[in-house]
Amino acid sequence: MARKPSLRSLRMFMNVAHNRSFSETGRTAHVSQPALSRTIRLLEEDLGVRLFDRNSRNVSLTSAGEALLPIVERLTADFDHAFSELAMSFAGERGRVVVGALPSVAAGILPAAIATFRKVSPNVEIIIRDQLSGTLYQAMHERQIDLAVTTPPEGDDDFVFEALFEDPLVLVVRKGSPLDDESIADWSIFAQHPFIAMAPRSSVRQLTDSAMLRAGVAPQPLFDCAQLTTVRALIEAGLGITALPQSAATMLEPSKVSLRQLTNPMSARTIGIAYPAGRTLPPAAAAFARHFLEEAGPAR
Repeated sequence: MARKPSLRSLRMFMNVAHNRSFSETGRTAHVSQPALSRTIRLLEEDLGVRLFDRNSRNVSLTSAGEALLPIVERLTADFDHAFSELAMSFAGERGRVVVGALPSVAAGILPAAIATFRKVSPNVEIIIRDQLSGTLYQAMHERQIDLAVTTPPEGDDDFVFEALFEDPLVLVVRKGSPLDDESIADWSIFAQHPFIAMAPRSSVRQLTDSAMLRAGVAPQPLFDCAQLTTVRALIEAGLGITALPQSAATMLEPSKVSLRQLTNPMSARTIGIAYPAGRTLPPAAAAFARHFLEEAGPAR
């Protein structure tokens, strides 16, 4: 065999074989009959066999053509399927997205956004990694996750951050306790009651420590909890009170705890989408980022 046949010439062969007509194939393929005849003749030369027997009225496959046809049908079908899959990947309609998120976000606004995204992109697999903010940025550095829903990076130009909403800190107290009322609380309340703290490396702990410093309050943090369920249980047991971002606090059992606005000072964290600067997001990840910004932004 002098050279390998092109996919175009094999498609032309398949079309002629199906139509049993050079003129009909040329018309539907928008190719002149002389050009089509030349393509088939060169294919026959490449393969070293005659593929069609034809006269002025009929076109029929030779035995070599009969043997070649199912092979070409399979090759072209596989080729078309592969490039259809690839086109879907390029369009962000297929693929795998690893999304990092703060635990409160992963259990709060993220599931609803994933559910609506899957309705329009059912072939995209979404993986969630719920971690603290610093761990999320490290995971993006190490390419373990594609993007993160988190707080802004601290003086790091390696990431792009698109803000979504402000998440104010609120006071969380035991339901039915003397502190359970609808008044606005001052941060000085933590000088009078035990403070149940989140883990030292968490973004919430950094916020509460900063707010207390500005308020001139220096309580002794208790327990250093990593999980909201632990915080809730400690408050329910009457062991203290805490301050949490509103998005996190609203996930606690409303029959067990109550929320109050905190002021003097007002304190909030910014939540948004972060992804590596200078690195093109995979199409599926970019599609999910756009969807999440549209879904979560207006809602907040």
